[in-house]
Amino acid sequence: MTESNLAGIDRIELMQTFIRIVEAGSLSGAAARMGTSQPTISRRLQTLERLLGLKLLQRTTHIMKLTDDGERCYSHAKELVESWNAMEDDLRSASDEPRGLLRVLVPHAFGQDQLIKPLKDYLYQYPKMSVEWMLNDRRPDFIAEGIDCAIQVGAVTDPSVVAVLLAEVPRIVIAAPELLNNRPVPTHPEQLQDFHWLALNSFYRNEAVLSHKKNGEIYRLSIQPQLSTDSLYALRNAALAGLGAGIASTWVISDDLIKGRLVHLTPDWQGLPLPIYLVYPHASYYPARLRAFLDIMRQAMASLAGTQRPTKKSRDK
Repeated sequence: MTESNLAGIDRIELMQTFIRIVEAGSLSGAAARMGTSQPTISRRLQTLERLLGLKLLQRTTHIMKLTDDGERCYSHAKELVESWNAMEDDLRSASDEPRGLLRVLVPHAFGQDQLIKPLKDYLYQYPKMSVEWMLNDRRPDFIAEGIDCAIQVGAVTDPSVVAVLLAEVPRIVIAAPELLNNRPVPTHPEQLQDFHWLALNSFYRNEAVLSHKKNGEIYRLSIQPQLSTDSLYALRNAALAGLGAGIASTWVISDDLIKGRLVHLTPDWQGLPLPIYLVYPHASYYPARLRAFLDIMRQAMASLAGTQRPTKKSRDK
């Protein structure tokens, strides 16, 4: 490629491509994320290396590794692209309509039920946006997977991310009526000791922790679950089948309680509420599509059926 041809190259696009290659870990991965072909990604990488006069990547059949120059280039490219995006966003003003693709990881149960309404609000308000809605309860690697943000139910322990507390999910002890065997509904957690138990192992396994609604007293109950699962829906269905008592989020079993399919045990005691966070990686610049999504989630989350306003402080500092 001649000097005159190099002069007309879109350097920002080359830097964006290089960043995607590094984050995806391969040329094919970068191509998939950018919606283009692997030969196109390869050409852009070669053009960038020719433009800089540097070798940025060392590639073999099995591995891809940044050179020292590639490490420095990646760091500068990140700063450059973030600054460019911030400038574009500022010049277009905050009122500019978000557009593009937002990739969001959401909990499997909550993401296919309660979160659909705020997602609908987001897409209706910003019709030029599209969302990749990924259902999974795992913790994402934002950079490597190209994920913009995640909704996370439960504690956030990773100090490298921003965690915005949106709401809390109340939880109660439930069981099928036949499990009582004509006995009165238990009123104290110690009366639950002899029940068969179901465990939602994402949040409790061998101990059920309950708090008194009025005085905040904590009671810890050791359990040996007959069934443990990572699915809230599986726990609900197992409870409906009479396999045992369990602690369930109120939103998923409210209709069962109304229709008498399940019974609320120890009504003065409840499971500790689960926090709901919007989580995303730290950056010097956040695109309009992410900021708009955060605003809508903040407004909508605490008003959803089966959620409540948070009682603890956010970590979005």
